[in-house]
Amino acid sequence: MLETFQCPKCGAPVSYERDVVGANLTAKCSYCNSSLSVPTALRPAQVINIDLRNAGAGGKIVKWILVIVLVPVIGLIVGAIALGGFMAPFLRSTPPVMTNPTTAPRGPSGLGVVPPGSKDSSPTFATLAFKFGEEGIGPGMFKDARSIALDGAGNIYVGEYIGGRIQVFDSTGKFVTQWIVDPKMPLRGLAADRKGTVYVVQRGKITRHEGESGSVLGEVAFAGGWGFDDLRTTPDGGFVAAWYRNRDDIVRFNSSGQVVQTIRQAISGASGDSELDTKVAVDGLGNIYALGTFNNAVFKFGPDGKFLTRFGDAGEQPGQFRAAYSIAVDGKGRVYVSDIKGIQVFDTNGRYLTVFKPEGMAFGMVFNDKGELFIAGRTKVLRYSINE
Repeated sequence: MLETFQCPKCGAPVSYERDVVGANLTAKCSYCNSSLSVPTALRPAQVINIDLRNAGAGGKIVKWILVIVLVPVIGLIVGAIALGGFMAPFLRSTPPVMTNPTTAPRGPSGLGVVPPGSKDSSPTFATLAFKFGEEGIGPGMFKDARSIALDGAGNIYVGEYIGGRIQVFDSTGKFVTQWIVDPKMPLRGLAADRKGTVYVVQRGKITRHEGESGSVLGEVAFAGGWGFDDLRTTPDGGFVAAWYRNRDDIVRFNSSGQVVQTIRQAISGASGDSELDTKVAVDGLGNIYALGTFNNAVFKFGPDGKFLTRFGDAGEQPGQFRAAYSIAVDGKGRVYVSDIKGIQVFDTNGRYLTVFKPEGMAFGMVFNDKGELFIAGRTKVLRYSINE
């Protein structure tokens, strides 16, 4: 089965074939040529930088050592799978041990706790209104769409993670045009303001483009230099960006592109743990929400940049995250976080409300003025109406 994960060194997608016992432990990044450990649910991918192709006799010895070490490991994995199949009927007949989520806080001040009456899953919370796109490279088709943005006229901008293609659609999903940014580097962030100016994050830099044509309007100047990873426009015409060079800062710009606020070590300062991949969102009051994908938590900051709270952690329970990827805030201040379990919804204070499962993985999310949620799902774009 072909699987994909993100290279922790250059951010490019890495595809590999996992065998029947799940023992494919390494993969090669075709962009930075790094040898990588294949991620599991318990650990992220890591750069191991081993290349034995030209190692000569010494390489052959190392290969034999790897064979001697891996064969017993593979045997144990096969045995575990067989034992799991044998024990499955007994495990299914055993009632699960339940904990009381209302007394097990997952964050400071008890925030991130599942309150009484919350829903583990709500199929009626959101309804699919329409979708468009399919896998391909033609107009209106996508290979790896992970970024999405809306302007004030309702135009939809969809960015491909690799290849630098940004397609433009009208509010009904009709293809309008497309333009290309840097085709060699991953597209890490995409946002649009109400006037139709599109902001693109590549190579750690932010460039401004005319939405209709893609014409470059200039690069956003920042004294700290390159290092941006994500951004989101704000209601006042400015934008907020995540900056990761040497530390995980959050930087707020005004509509003229001038820095008006910097939250230094935004996530690591609050959690004590470093953060290498931050996604941001902003609500109508100017509060900033930062999703730390390595910290598996959301960090909320006030309009003045003051840290307010955090919620979520790693795990399988409601309100916990596993491979969180994107974040958005609706007009009611509810926070949406997508991971492989679906889209989890929290109130503005970080209390878990519910989860709903869209078609596929939500790699990019953004709301329009009507409170409708638009999702970039790699090979398609979906629009959901929120019913509650």
